[in-house]
Amino acid sequence: MRLIQNMCTIAEYPAPGSAAAAADCCLGAAGRRLVKIAVVGASGVGKTALVVRFLTKRFIGDYERNAGNLYTRQVQIEGETLAIQVQDTPGIQVHENGLRCSEQLNRCIRWADAVVMVFSITDHKSYELIGQLHQHVQQLHPGSRLPVVVVANKADLLHIKQVDPQLGLQLASMLGCSFYEVSVSENYNDVYNAFHVLCKEVSHKQQPSSTPEKRRTSLIPRPKSPNMQDLKRRFKQALSAKVRTVTSV
Repeated sequence: MRLIQNMCTIAEYPAPGSAAAAADCCLGAAGRRLVKIAVVGASGVGKTALVVRFLTKRFIGDYERNAGNLYTRQVQIEGETLAIQVQDTPGIQVHENGLRCSEQLNRCIRWADAVVMVFSITDHKSYELIGQLHQHVQQLHPGSRLPVVVVANKADLLHIKQVDPQLGLQLASMLGCSFYEVSVSENYNDVYNAFHVLCKEVSHKQQPSSTPEKRRTSLIPRPKSPNMQDLKRRFKQALSAKVRTVTSV
């Protein structure tokens, strides 16, 4: 598993509904199925560190201000190699009137097949943001339930903890999401598992499925036409009568 390339920023996405967006929907490099993941959360919770840790297995403590980079890697899911795009996003701010997301961030969420929501156990406000953010994500994907994982980061900083892990688990359960408590700086496996479960869920949703009705129909032989059966019966009767007539002569 390796970092392939830093592809583009969030502003460079094709517009939803465009031909380019449709072509980008399911296939990545070399015709592999594509899974698109957006990583969102408040400022300073460690989103960029989380993404880089997943992509490279390395932890880097200091980063420049998040520019919203899009990264690609390959990963094995149940024997299949998938192309995964991970979008790192700028931190979300909470104002007096509630959550305020830029159109840039909204475009990223609409583009995504799945979302990682990150908060820090050292910042209670970042935890309070998750519920509002989850509601906003679902509003941007009406008619479908987007796969979401909630990640509590900085689990190693227990001496300045503001959020008990049990609260994160309860919140994720209430929202119907998976939950992972991770320390990006100390444990790669937990980070990998959070992304892996999302990739697996999206992969299953993308799998083509044939309906049971179609399968049953294909197994049932088509009944013979009543008209054709009647014609065959009449033909046999006529043929029998002709044979009896020839025999009697």
